[in-house]
Amino acid sequence: MTGVRIAGVGLTHFGKHPERTGRDLFAEASDSAFADAEVSRDDIEALYYGNFMGELAEHQGHQGPLMAEAAGVRAPATRYESACASSGVAIRQAVKDVRNGEADAILVGGAERMNNLGTAKTTEALAIAADDLYEVRAGMTFPGAYALMARAYFEQYGGSREDLAHIAVKNHENAVPNEHAQFQREIELEEALDAPMIAEPLGLFDACPITDGAAAVVLVSDEYAGEHDLYAPVSVTGTGQGGDRMALQGRDHLARSPAAEEAAEEAYAEAEIDGGDVDVAEVHDCFTIAEVLALEALDFYAPGEGIGAARRGETTRDGDRPVNLSGGLKAKGHPVGATGASQLVEMTRILRGDHPNSDAVPDATVGVTHNAGGTVASATVHVLEVEQ
Repeated sequence: MTGVRIAGVGLTHFGKHPERTGRDLFAEASDSAFADAEVSRDDIEALYYGNFMGELAEHQGHQGPLMAEAAGVRAPATRYESACASSGVAIRQAVKDVRNGEADAILVGGAERMNNLGTAKTTEALAIAADDLYEVRAGMTFPGAYALMARAYFEQYGGSREDLAHIAVKNHENAVPNEHAQFQREIELEEALDAPMIAEPLGLFDACPITDGAAAVVLVSDEYAGEHDLYAPVSVTGTGQGGDRMALQGRDHLARSPAAEEAAEEAYAEAEIDGGDVDVAEVHDCFTIAEVLALEALDFYAPGEGIGAARRGETTRDGDRPVNLSGGLKAKGHPVGATGASQLVEMTRILRGDHPNSDAVPDATVGVTHNAGGTVASATVHVLEVEQ
C-alpha cells in the first residue's frame, strides 16, 4: 500500500450565494485546488463528490458527471450522500482507493446550494436526514434534536448554556481572519446568551448558519508526488467511519456519539496515534453541543469533561489543543455536502503554515478532522500528519 498525500486544496467563500449554481461553486473550488496542487486535470483518474440535497435545492440528481464537467475532469465520477458527512465519506473512499493502488490521483470534494430555498424550505429539506417515520412526522427538526441531546448531556454530566456560549464566542473569534468564513466577526458572551431561543437550551448563536459553498481536494499517491516533484507535506495517515441508529429514540446514548467514537478509534489505529498525540482539530459543530460531543468522541476528554473546555481556554487558539481554528461550522459556515472536504482544506493549510490561524499552532504536526451526518448517525474521522 502507498501513502496518500494532499497535493492541493481549494474553497469558495462560504455564505449566501443564491444566484450561483452548485456546478459554478464546485468549478471555482476545483480551479483553486488544481492551481494549488500543480497537478494536471488529465492525470485525475476519478472524482468523488459529496452532496446531500441537490434534488431538492436544484432539481438535480446524477451530479457526479455534472461536477466532473464543471471541474474540467474527464474521469469516472461518483456522488456520495451521507447527510452532513457526505464529502467526509467521499474523502474516505478516495483515501482508500489511492492507498490500495486503485488510482494515483483523485479529485474529491463537495458542494451545496441552500439559500435559494429560503429558511423554511431549507429546514424542511435538511430534516430528511432524520427518521421521517419516527421523527420528522412528529415535528422534529435538527435544532430540536440537538436540544434533546444537550439536555440529556446536562442531565447526565452537568453543564450550562454559558459553557456552550463560550464555544460560539471562540469559533466566531477564529473566523475573523478566515477569508472563506461566512461570519468574520466576533461576538460577546452576553450577546450569545441573550440571543433568541430556538430550542431550549440552544439559542440562535448555538446554531450554524444556512450556507452555500464548495470545497475540493486533490489526493495523490506518494509515488505520484515523488515522480512529479510536488510540494505535498501533508498526508492522510488514518481514516475511519462509524454509524449509529437513525432516530434518537433508538439510541443507547443521547449524551455521547458512538459513531464518532468508532470512526476515531479506526482512524487512530491506522495512523498509530491516540487522542493525546493530536495537536489541532476541526470538528463538526453544527450546534455548540456537537463540539462537546466531538471532543469526547475523539478521546480528547472523558465523557462529561468536554463541556467546559472552551470556557477553561483549553480549545481556544492559545490553548493546549485549539479546536476549529477555521471558525468551524458555527462561524465559517456549513454547506452540508462540502463540509467534510472543507475541514480537510482548512486542516491542510493549518499544518502547511499558510492558513491565517497557522500561527496559533506553529509546531503542529498532527491534525484531526471530524465530520458528522444528521444527529451523528454517520461519522468520519481523518488523521492528517506533516511528513517531509
